[in-house]
Amino acid sequence: QVQLTETGGGSVQAGDSLRLSCTASGRLFNIYAMGWFRQAPGQKRELIAQLVWSDGTRYYSNTVTDRFTIGRANSGVAVFLQIDNLKPEDTAIYYCAMDVPRGPVYGNSRSPPENFDYFGRGTQVTVSS
Repeated sequence: QVQLTETGGGSVQAGDSLRLSCTASGRLFNIYAMGWFRQAPGQKRELIAQLVWSDGTRYYSNTVTDRFTIGRANSGVAVFLQIDNLKPEDTAIYYCAMDVPRGPVYGNSRSPPENFDYFGRGTQVTVSS
């Protein structure tokens, strides 16, 4: 089993920055990618950023701009999501997720949302104008 814990959410003003962090624990092997999903009020949960664990390749969805940066933490199995110049439309619950394939996977291609097997409980980000 894998446990993912997100921290760093909160209520902020438009224009502020936030760094969300995610730390993984448990049976951590054969990790293909870690990523961030978000679910805005009344919307479906969407995958917005991912990082391929083997080489750090990053992918972003078309719905986020360069205000979003995913990165690997300096220690442990952990990632962050830096969000700059926050806007009210960024208000959502942000979930950390992990893609753990059942067998070996080679390369560094983008992982589809359905491949992410494990999710954290989410952290709320609320942006006021």
